This record gives sequence, structure tokens and C-alpha cells, in this order.
Amino acid sequence: MSTEIRLAGPEEYDAVGELTVEAYTHDGFVRGDYAMTLRAAADRAAKAELWVAADGDGLLGTVTYCPVGSVYREIGRDDEGEFRMLGVAGRARGQGIGRALTERCIERTREQGLRRIVMSSAKYMTTAHRIYERLGFVRIPERDWAPIPGVDLYAFALDV
Repeated sequence: MSTEIRLAGPEEYDAVGELTVEAYTHDGFVRGDYAMTLRAAADRAAKAELWVAADGDGLLGTVTYCPVGSVYREIGRDDEGEFRMLGVAGRARGQGIGRALTERCIERTREQGLRRIVMSSAKYMTTAHRIYERLGFVRIPERDWAPIPGVDLYAFALDV
């Protein structure tokens, strides 16, 4: 069955929010009120770009691409694309969904004529780090940060 990468439709927002929470909760990555932010897929679709991977059986994963001007941007500069909240459904792990969604974000950055894409990832998300590094992302430690105490985020970048 083939996988399609596309923008989420309004009828999918609730399911996308639940998929994102499930993906982060599965790995123990939800702290504090972050589950509410992860669940707010309709808000992300309105203020950023909400991408999904899907097949004939439903949603496989999601990512939020944050164009210049989006309130969802965290570390992106005006000449950089940015993405965040990448999550893959349990049934789809190990099938390249995270990589495909990341590649879509890289392509969106190129489409917008930006020179680089950046993102933040919690220091303990080592599986995700391996995906990013295989795609050519490099750490940019000078832009590491912590949204709340105890949640240390590594910054990554890829020149496109």
C-alpha cells in the first residue's frame, strides 16, 4: 500500500492531534501541559502547515511545518524553514514515515526559496536524531534551548 504525504483535512484534525499525543506519550516525551499543545492540530493547521502521512488504512504520521511568520516557529530565522511536532503512529514505526515527513519539510523549505531548515529535538529523542543526521542535519549547539526547566532541546540545521 502506498503512502501519501499531504496537508491534513479539517475532518482529520482531531485524529492528528490524538496521533501526535500518542506518539509522544508512547516514548515518554510529554511533560507538563505539552499534551494540550500537541492535541491542538486545528490551531496548527490555521497558523502553520499541518502535514500528514496516510495510507488506505488511515493516518501514519504528522509534522507541523512552520513558515516564516508562523507563531509556531521557535528557532527559525527569516531565511530558514522550521518544523516541529513530528509524530509517527505506533503501527507505522520503522517504515520510514518520519524520514518521509522530514523530507517533505526540506522540500517545503526549498519551495519557499529559503537557504536552510532548522528544528529542535529533545536531547533524549535519540531515534529522531539518527533520522535527522542520516538526512544531513547537523547540530547547532549555539541555538540549543529549554522551553521549561528540565526539557533541554538540541537545535539541528540542514542547508538546502
